[in-house]
Amino acid sequence: MRLYNTLTQRVDPFVPLQKDKARMYVCGPTVYDLPHVGNARSIVVFDTLYRVLAQLYPMVIYVRNITDVDDKINARAMERGISIKELTTEVETTLRTELRQLGVLPPTFEPHATDYILEIICLIMELITLEYAYVKEGHVLFRVRKDPQYGRLSHRNIDDMVAGSRVEIAPYKEDPLDFVLWKPSSAGLPGWDSPWGRGRPGWHIECSAMSQQYFGKTFDIHGGGQDLVFPHHENEIAQSCAANNGVLMAHTWVHNGIVLIDGQKMSKSLGNVFSLSAALEAFDGDVIRYFFLSTHYRKPLDWTQTGLEQAKKNMTRLCGALRDAVPPVEVAYDCTQSPVFEALCDDLNTPQALHFLQEKTNAIYKESDERRKAILQEELLREAHMIGLLEKNVTDWLQGHRSVEFSATEIDGLIKERTAARTARDFTRSDAIRDTLLKKGIALEDTADGTRWYRV
Repeated sequence: MRLYNTLTQRVDPFVPLQKDKARMYVCGPTVYDLPHVGNARSIVVFDTLYRVLAQLYPMVIYVRNITDVDDKINARAMERGISIKELTTEVETTLRTELRQLGVLPPTFEPHATDYILEIICLIMELITLEYAYVKEGHVLFRVRKDPQYGRLSHRNIDDMVAGSRVEIAPYKEDPLDFVLWKPSSAGLPGWDSPWGRGRPGWHIECSAMSQQYFGKTFDIHGGGQDLVFPHHENEIAQSCAANNGVLMAHTWVHNGIVLIDGQKMSKSLGNVFSLSAALEAFDGDVIRYFFLSTHYRKPLDWTQTGLEQAKKNMTRLCGALRDAVPPVEVAYDCTQSPVFEALCDDLNTPQALHFLQEKTNAIYKESDERRKAILQEELLREAHMIGLLEKNVTDWLQGHRSVEFSATEIDGLIKERTAARTARDFTRSDAIRDTLLKKGIALEDTADGTRWYRV
């Protein structure tokens, strides 16, 4: 497998540090608000990478954390007049439900930052002992300029970094670039006892402490959205290397591109932050997953109605190829030898993988030999499963289209009416019913066993 490594700025061969075991840590959500489609894209990207790694190595350990202590959480809980625990539980429950709809597998481990406060404190104490961190006014801060390689991930020159651009300027800092490892907590805010007083951890130190608990000083892949390269991941590398005698935290750094809304970056000021909940109201989870995978993970993804409608059509075509599929009892087929898998191993080229899936779909539609068709259908299923598609009941998917005007019962009633019209040779009426349904996204297929319907 080859992956683009943000650290080296190259597509490098991926070789795990331990034979037959791949270890991946991905920065998960901060549970202060419902996830938006940008959060969802990142999770789907790394779920897909997780699936591909599982085809290559007998053991894959995937850690995706939950940030459940953060200033955004505190502010949102206060704004809503509920406890922090109520807020984080509510958001996390919704998140899990929605991710299941996207076909996302649970990670091997899903640590919460609040469960690792002692480990965070111990890591900070080590940094203070090594003089990489200092205490000032109840805060503990990391000395950025003590790290000669700071900027190695974001490829920024430390002297060119502008204080105040995503960097907090505060009187207790020795240098504006220094970042917080621990901060004091006032009454009413979550806090824990520490050698520096009651307080709570900074965001960056949480991931360093949690990844170290699961993987030790170094591991294979660290992932997240492109917006985390600086300062979050840059700061993670700095503090982890400082605490571990320069040992590189992770050898491969993988970042997915941002999601645009009709060509614009999502932002609260523009009012275009699109929630995953809203997306799932309009489209099925597997359509959204297909849409996410239709653009290479490193490129920006433009969230458009046109693109989603095309993804729905493509997904419908895949499902249609499996209608009435009766796979043979045994198929000697190793999907890791397929062009689909080859594309996935080439820096997770999911657009190319989807192209090969559609090519196989075309072959299924053209195949007249029933046994050969069944073999192709089984191959399609196995290949699609590698990226989390076609895992639902195909018939249910084809008949599960949400329609305000027509329920499944009403559709069946119209089909009966159309059948009666055809029997009476009233083709004008039967064609009108067919066209009415098609305008609402319901296609009909006349077979020897009767008329079936599915969405398009």
